[in-house]
Parts: sequence; structure tokens; C-alpha cells
Amino acid sequence: MRARKLYTSLALLAALAACGETTGEQALYGAGAGMLGSLLVDGDPLLGAAAGAGGNYLYCQANPGKCG
Repeated sequence: MRARKLYTSLALLAALAACGETTGEQALYGAGAGMLGSLLVDGDPLLGAAAGAGGNYLYCQANPGKCG
């Protein structure tokens, strides 16, 4: 169980480091980070993926110089 959380944490950090250049990439990377984050805290992975996709897309639209 401890190793699973460690690997999930590392994967989450890698997903957060990737911002994406296109709208699809931004949504995909955000969904991956959201899903991994929700799995880390034993939440709903589908809800986490939806929140992550929307959050990363909106962040990149509001801060275009920091994404891509």
C-alpha cells in the first residue's frame, strides 16, 4: 500500500509538470493529474479527472505564457 501511494505521488508530480501546448493536451494532462490525485486520497477517479481537465484548461487559458 505504501509503495502504491509513492508511485502514485511520483506520477502525479510528473503529470503536473506537463502543461500541454494544445487544448487537447492541456485537458489530457489535467485529467491525468486529477485522476492520480483522487486515487492518492481514495476519491472518485472520474470526478478527479473531470476536475483536473477543466482546471488545467482554465489555468492555461488564463496564463498562456506559463503553458506550452
